[in-house]
Parts: sequence; structure tokens; C-alpha cells
Amino acid sequence: MREPAGASKGSCRGGSSRGGKSRSKASPARRCALETIRLRRERDGFVQDIMARTVDAAPLSPEDRAFATKLVCGVVSRKGTLDELLDSCLDSPRDVRPKVRDALLLSTYEIVFLGKSPHAAVDQGVELVRSVAPRAAGLANAVLRKVVRASEGFPFGDVCTDRTALARSQGFPLWLAEKLLDDQGEEAARGFMEASNEAPPLFVAANAVKASDEEVFALLTEAGAAPVATTVDGALVAGCYRLANRRALLDERAQEALKDGKLLVADAASQLVAASVAREAHRLRGDPVSGERLSFLEVGAGRATKTILLQSGAVRLDGVQHERHVAVDNVAFKSELLRERAAAYGVAVSDSLIGDATELSALVGDETFSLVFIDSPCTGLGTLRRHPEIRWRISPQNIDDAAALDLRLLRSAAVQLKPSGSLAYATCTVTPEENEGVIDRFLASPEGEAFSIASTMRTNLLPNTGSPDAHFLCILRR
Repeated sequence: MREPAGASKGSCRGGSSRGGKSRSKASPARRCALETIRLRRERDGFVQDIMARTVDAAPLSPEDRAFATKLVCGVVSRKGTLDELLDSCLDSPRDVRPKVRDALLLSTYEIVFLGKSPHAAVDQGVELVRSVAPRAAGLANAVLRKVVRASEGFPFGDVCTDRTALARSQGFPLWLAEKLLDDQGEEAARGFMEASNEAPPLFVAANAVKASDEEVFALLTEAGAAPVATTVDGALVAGCYRLANRRALLDERAQEALKDGKLLVADAASQLVAASVAREAHRLRGDPVSGERLSFLEVGAGRATKTILLQSGAVRLDGVQHERHVAVDNVAFKSELLRERAAAYGVAVSDSLIGDATELSALVGDETFSLVFIDSPCTGLGTLRRHPEIRWRISPQNIDDAAALDLRLLRSAAVQLKPSGSLAYATCTVTPEENEGVIDRFLASPEGEAFSIASTMRTNLLPNTGSPDAHFLCILRR
């Protein structure tokens, strides 16, 4: 999220409240979490972007930083459930000022989902409210004591038989919990919801354009990151490492590698998607029939993460980058950032175009490509650990809208493809409508009837420490 002009970056430093009021007795981690929650509410941004400027930059101990992160992500991911419970304990929910509500939600999360000592949680909650609105301290004490009593019956039903209770227990909107249960079955849906509430693992990629896998592994080891080579669904992802020690990225050697473009932070599933698309490009490059240079069109290039991974994969497989790589996005600042990051990582981008990819001919004219990769603007439900706000932002209509948009993107992309070319379609969501449903509808369309599925890959978000995000990839050949 870009900072608006003149906006404060936010801070978790110090203990005095805004406006010069008395120093808060709330713990540093809670004060930092409260400030982050306030900034996220006011800016309606992604919480990970905001935490980078608050929690990650705060003078906190590793334990306090981890606790602040847990509090922020917990409140944001379970916002609707916490609102429901808190409102039931308030006489006039609408009369509570937003900054007071932020503090009450944080303490309610501690009481309900973390099982903190009621006395300590109430005491700290009162102090948090006192730090932003001293006159509301009495209200906070009374309300949080009601929350403690109400929490004894939470989630107010049997999670094995009552879907509403199950949704509350996992902090999911009821409609979404029901959809997951219907789409995935009870065991898989429960596992997905549980995993979505866990802290995400940290994965990094070695950028083969600038460094070998061995060089990156060695520097990460020296930095104390304890890197582990990563496999996804039994397949080794070349150059992908899970870091057991997240704080090691702050080591000057790791920071230098990031600055030099040797190292990239990216989820393992994203890396596997890019590696799979790079292998398809490798196959096309080796096709003796075409006798043409490989041309690559990337739709939804965003901030260049996949762009870097794709060109790194090309170097790893062929020793050279794609001869022509055109990137398309519909957001101007992302296109600008893409060019900056591509340069920093030594990645070649022929053109970075801004416009509507459902009308690609208006952007690229009559040019055709060997491979078109669509990184779908999906609902992102496979990334709930990293973007906890998504579950409360979207609706069933958003899923339908995303699926309709993706179908238009595929149909537009097919027109810009060489006769022997390939289409690659990827999402970071789990809904059948956006994944298999889009592919089925495309194959039934006039533009898609000449295509067949070459391969399909799906990574599932599982409740274990090292699991990547949930992604879907389908490669189609004409």
C-alpha cells in the first residue's frame, strides 16, 4: 500500500497517548498492536504493509514483536466474529468511538481466542482504552467483564454439528465457512480454516540471474537463517528455502543480498507456479518447428515478484532470460514499481504496459506470443494467513465477478497467442468457480475450443508449519 501524501507512517515508540495524555500502563506489545489496528482501520490497507512500518520497525524484543504480530493478525482475521461478541456486550454499540472499539476488540480477542487470564486481559484492556480515551476506562472495565462471562459459552454451539458455531470458532464469515465445507468436505475445510489462522512460514527465492542457489544458501546459513530446501507436494522447488529464523533477514548479509537482488521473499507456492510456467517456456524454446525466439506475455504482473521468478527460472533452465518479456498491469504505480524492481534484480522486461488486459489487442496490437501467463486478479482466499482482512472484505458476488473477469482475460489472451503457443492460468484462491470453473468455461468458448489441458497443479493450504499458500495453475496448449 502506498502512503498518501503527507501521511504519518505510524509508530509504536513511546507509551504516551496522542494529545499528551498520561503514559499508558499497557504492555509495549499491546500498545504497538493497538496503533497498528488503528492505522489499518483508518487507511483500509493491507495489514502486512502497515505492520512493516509499525510492528517490524518498533524497538520491541523478539517476544514482544511476535506477540504484537499475533494480536494484530488475530483481530483483523476474526474481526466480524469479535464485532458480534463485543456488540452483544455493549448497550449502544454505535456510540462507541472507533479508537475505543479498537482497544476493546484487541482485548476481546485475547479473552476469547488466546485464553488469556481474564483478570490480566481486562486490566490491560482498560489500560489500552485509558491511553486513547481516559473517560472511557470505566466503560471498558464493565464491558470487558461482560465479555469474560460471555466467552464461557463461546462459540455458542457444537462445532461438530453447528456450522454457525464452527464459523465463529475459526473466525470466518458464516457464508464462507459454509462454502468451504460444501466445496471441500468437512475434514479439508476444517483444516483449511485452521491453517488460515496460523502464522505463515517465511520462504525466500534465490535469483538465478544474479546468484547461484549454493551462494544464496551459504549466505543465509551464515546469517543464521537456518534455510531448508523446500518441496511442495513432493516436488523440490529449485532455489526455494524456508527460513526457520525469520529475524535473520535483518542480518546485514541478508539485507545486502536483498538489496543486491540476489534474494527475493516469495511464498513457495508462488515459486512453484513460476517454475512450472518457466518449464513450459523451456519446452517452447526448444521446439524446432517454430524456429522463432521465445516471446512471453505476463498479464497481471503487479509488483514484479512473478516476473523476477520467471526470468530466474529461465536462467536456471536455459542459461538466458526470455528474449522478449512483456508485462501488463492495469495499475500505473505497480507498473512503475515493476520496472524499478526488475532493474534491481537484473531482470529483463521488454515493455511494461498499463491497461485493460481484457482488451489485449488495444495494448499489443497484432503481436502474438509463444506463451501468455495470466496471474489472476482472484479473490486471494489461498493467502488468508498473509492477508487476514480478505475474509471479511469479500462476498459471494466477488467470487462470481472474479471468475467472470478471469474468463474474459483468457479469451483475450488466446487471440494474442502463436499457433503453437501455450496459455498458463494461475490463481491464489481455492474456489472452484475461479479455478476449474473458469477453465471449463474457457474451453467451451469460441476462443478456447482449440485448446486442451496440458497440466493442472494445485497446492492446498494445510495445517502444518511448512505449508505454502494455496495456489492453482493450469497450462493449456493449442
